[in-house]
Parts: sequence; C-alpha cells; structure tokens
Amino acid sequence: MTFTNSQIHVEDLPHVEDVELKPISKAYLKIIVLNTLLVYSIIFAGLFGLKYLIKEEGFHDNFWYVFLGVLGCCILNFIIALLAFKKRKYALRGFDVIYAKGLIVHALTTVPISRIQHVEESRSWLARQFNLATLKIFTAGEAGSDLSIKGLPHLEAKRINDFISSEVNGNN
Repeated sequence: MTFTNSQIHVEDLPHVEDVELKPISKAYLKIIVLNTLLVYSIIFAGLFGLKYLIKEEGFHDNFWYVFLGVLGCCILNFIIALLAFKKRKYALRGFDVIYAKGLIVHALTTVPISRIQHVEESRSWLARQFNLATLKIFTAGEAGSDLSIKGLPHLEAKRINDFISSEVNGNN
C-alpha cells in the first residue's frame, strides 16, 4: 500500500460564488425598521429628558447641535441597515448551508450538514406577527448557534429545519 497525497489546485475547486443565494423575506425589513425606530425613540426621549433635567446654560446653548449630531448618526445608521438588508441571503445545498450578510463587513458562512449537531427554529412575538422565523444551526464545540438566519418565512424555516434534522439524524 502506497501513500498518496495529491495536490489540489485551487482553481479546480467549486466556487461558492456560483451558488444562487436566496434573499430573506422582505417582511423582515419591517421588523428591522420597527426595532430601529424603537431604539431611536428611546435615544431621543433620553436626549429631551436631559434637556429638561440639566439646567446649565452651556448645555442648552448646544442642545440643538447635539440633537442634529445624534439625528445624523441615526439617519446614517438607518441607511446602512437598509442597504445591509439586501445583502442577507442564504442557500441550502445537499451537503451544506450558506448564509451571506453584511454591507461594510461582508461575511459568507458555510456550515457543512455533517458538522451540525442540531437545528432550532424560533419566533419572537414580532416575527410571529409577520409570519417569520429564525433558524439557528448549532455545531459541536460552541456555546451559541454557529449560524442564525433571521427573517425566513415560517413554513420555509420549518421545511429547512425538518430537512436538516432528517439529514443529521440519518433519516434520509
């Protein structure tokens, strides 16, 4: 018996970029908008609360500059969140799950089905209102989920969950 260790040429490997990734549900954009508006409301309520609590003249002279600065940051953050939403895509293949996200820092995560320990579907109250779910995929050795795909239509998340579970449990 002879030992062989053939070289693999990188250009011969399949390209993950060739996979057609499916965007998450557009209804998830409503959840992003509602959550963002809630956070901004709290920030602006706190800012106006400070205006009435702080009696110093210097703060009141510069309040509108602070307000406009915070407003500018909020608008920029909101625009980035909207643009980043378009980058959230996923694909399920025979041997792995792929998830892409991120506008400024683009991340492409591939989890082999053979490494998956279990998969879980969860739905927050707001996600249930829009008939959406989050699919959490766990592999060995991590404290949390290795891959979390938010914004999937509930029935689609359930079908993916069932498929991965049957593959992991050997019921294929």
